[in-house]
Amino acid sequence: MTLKQLSTQERRQLLRFVCSFAWADLEVVDAERALLKELVGRMGLDADESAEVEGWISHPPDPSTIDPMDVPRAHRELFLAEISQMVVADGVVAEGEAENLALFQALIA
Repeated sequence: MTLKQLSTQERRQLLRFVCSFAWADLEVVDAERALLKELVGRMGLDADESAEVEGWISHPPDPSTIDPMDVPRAHRELFLAEISQMVVADGVVAEGEAENLALFQALIA
């Protein structure tokens, strides 16, 4: 599965997860913003989708929209790879980030 193969809904789901992990330490730093911008570029998002991601960078996505069990089995490896990149994007893996990543991995296994 590649980013380009994801539907609009699946792209939004992935980006909500990635943004939520960016917020795991309660702030989004420049390196995380840059990674999100790069991810948006790789996905080829339209203006509306890009604006939605900007909103999630300004304020974390609603937790009720983020459930690892909703990630289709075929997409789990891709989601984990993108989320893992976000966790290390700023060069510091906070305890909460590591715990969230381990929990996500356990839930999708």
